[in-house]
Amino acid sequence: MVIISSKIDIKTLSRQQLCDWLAARGIRPFRANQIWQWVYTRQTDRFDEMTNLGKALRADLETAFINPRLEVENEALSQDGSRKLLFRLADGQHIETVLIPEKDHYTLCVSSQVGCAQGCRFCMTAKGGFVRHLSAAEIISQVRDLQKRVDRQGEMPLSNIVVMGMGEPLANYDNLVQALDVITDGDFGLKFSTRRVTVSTAGLVSKLPDLGRDTRVNLAVSLNAVDDETRSRLMPINRRFPLADLITACRDYPLPPRRKITFEYILMKGVNDSLEDARRLVKLLRPVKAKINLIPFNEHPGSDFRRPSSSQISAFQELLAAHHYTVIVRHSKGQDIGAACGQLKAKLVSEGK
Repeated sequence: MVIISSKIDIKTLSRQQLCDWLAARGIRPFRANQIWQWVYTRQTDRFDEMTNLGKALRADLETAFINPRLEVENEALSQDGSRKLLFRLADGQHIETVLIPEKDHYTLCVSSQVGCAQGCRFCMTAKGGFVRHLSAAEIISQVRDLQKRVDRQGEMPLSNIVVMGMGEPLANYDNLVQALDVITDGDFGLKFSTRRVTVSTAGLVSKLPDLGRDTRVNLAVSLNAVDDETRSRLMPINRRFPLADLITACRDYPLPPRRKITFEYILMKGVNDSLEDARRLVKLLRPVKAKINLIPFNEHPGSDFRRPSSSQISAFQELLAAHHYTVIVRHSKGQDIGAACGQLKAKLVSEGK
């Protein structure tokens, strides 16, 4: 739990934990629902404004808890309208969150850790290493704070959440699931549809059965190669969970009706972009209900990887489509502000590097 001056961020508590706290004081558990509505649905920050609670309970809440917003240390606006926010956390660490404009709504790219331990060679976040997990409150706050901002400005609605920012979400499993419970709670929480929330993993196979059991959100898998040698070179997690294990886990994943697993495939010139790679990808994903996002590599200083030509990207996409896969070429937004896929690096930004 995140503790400041002996008070606990109330968003760190699950609804059951809040019920237990109330029960210990002789207060009926339905009050937890009312408190959640104030904190999440009504976006109230002050306990003394929770007017359907008795004064004594409001005073107890004020004594025990805080309900802070994340501190925005820096904000960058892209030419395409994307916004990258650098948040300073209570302990001085930093994370980045990206608000992405779509045709008629916003998508929010949320971080789950400070840094990342996975060491993927193409990702800038990995270069700073792993610092710590985010608390459930810190994950929730990214969504809660940006939802309030968008609503206050009267812009397009924030309707889609992707947990694809800094960190490996499934490595921070308990806090992730607790946050998802709040984000997708349609009665007392932030009221996002599970169909519009996606968790992306590098392939932490041991946690996939748990995620399928505990949530109904969408699953995305960062694949990026069709053979173990290449994928292990790009993504060290593959040495622990090779492709055969990953595909078996995806095949067995309990998908809700009419949904598919999204496989993210970053196209890197001369590494994984040949038509033979595309043919092997077709065969690899055959056992899985799959759709594919092709992501041309976002070139950045210090990286040896390069983006394939437009013609090669189109040929790769067309071969997959010819085998009846839904294939989208995702042109990452926010590249001019370092907010595109694989570019988040809050620790370095905060140090001015």
